[in-house]
Amino acid sequence: MAYKVYLKKNEEKRIVAGHSWVFANEVTKIENKDKNGSLAEVYSYDGRYIGKGYINHASKILVRIFIRGNETDDEEFYLKRLKEANDYRLKLGYDNCYRMVFAEADNLPALIVDRYADVLVIQCLSLGIDLRKDMICKCLVKLFSPKGIYERSDVSVRKKEGLTEVKQVLYGEVPDYQQIEENGIKMLVDVKNGQKTGYFLDQKENRLTARKYCKGEVLDCFCNSGSFSLNAATIADKVTACDISELALKNVRDNADLNGIKNITTLCGDVFEVLRNFKKDKKQFDTVILDPPAFCKTADEVKDAYRGYKDINLTAMKIVKSGGFLITCSCSHYMSASLFEKMLIEAARESGRIVRSVEIKTQAPDHPSLLCAEETQYLKFFVLQVI
Repeated sequence: MAYKVYLKKNEEKRIVAGHSWVFANEVTKIENKDKNGSLAEVYSYDGRYIGKGYINHASKILVRIFIRGNETDDEEFYLKRLKEANDYRLKLGYDNCYRMVFAEADNLPALIVDRYADVLVIQCLSLGIDLRKDMICKCLVKLFSPKGIYERSDVSVRKKEGLTEVKQVLYGEVPDYQQIEENGIKMLVDVKNGQKTGYFLDQKENRLTARKYCKGEVLDCFCNSGSFSLNAATIADKVTACDISELALKNVRDNADLNGIKNITTLCGDVFEVLRNFKKDKKQFDTVILDPPAFCKTADEVKDAYRGYKDINLTAMKIVKSGGFLITCSCSHYMSASLFEKMLIEAARESGRIVRSVEIKTQAPDHPSLLCAEETQYLKFFVLQVI
């Protein structure tokens, strides 16, 4: 018999507004007995039905609600939800590479599906979704007929669900590198070993935006596979792509060769040290791009992350030529937009430069955010001019 989960008084407001997470400390009692990872019904304190979601007693997030009516989580249900998610992207004009399913924002909590041409990559971030990944893959094959489906559930958050990290082929054939096209540029995506699911799809439109600020000499920091570098290289005279990973830099060079781009050079090193050395040597650039990995993955790390963001942004401001641009990003939702902007204001003041804000953007439309769930709004993208 399905679990019945009853919330404490007044704990239902956030969830009724559309947030999917039910935390264990918000629950007053649980009735009935079923398997861990099964579909559980959630009720308010006074017995009003709220919705259904997968339960996991090992997680602080006890239930993730994704059904608000009387449906059940059968194959027909998943076919409908997956098609709706993909139809939204098609409506926006996405066709070659995009995030097909963005978890909570698509009312499929803990499920990520990315499309790289005819290969799909999925992440299963909860016990309930993990138990149903075979059915989900069957639905993806039926709907989209991919050449292959690869699982990139090699993320530490799975430990909170009592799950191990895993990477594996779930269907068909998956190459080590999958070719996609973004903004007219060909890119080789390291599906099996690249960061996240192989590529950062959430910056696609921002990389196109960045082009117009990339005349002259450009420094792209934390370049990863070179997506910002290659977009910049279509406009710039010279691009220096910097990353601490030599494997990433090889990917940059391969992608440049794939496109016949000759004006990119790679630099292997710690970005913090590289920036300080450029400042010491009085080397300046027309544009500096900072797109670091998340400096904080928990609320407890925000203070240290703030110092890290300020360090690189302050130094970057000092090595931008007068009239040049700093393009700076943060992908941690714990570093809120207001806090990130506060950091930039402090960095500008301490840099001794006059800095003005030119453009502010967020994640791509294939990564929509829920107004009721701040966790889904995470990317900050600022274009600043250093006078």
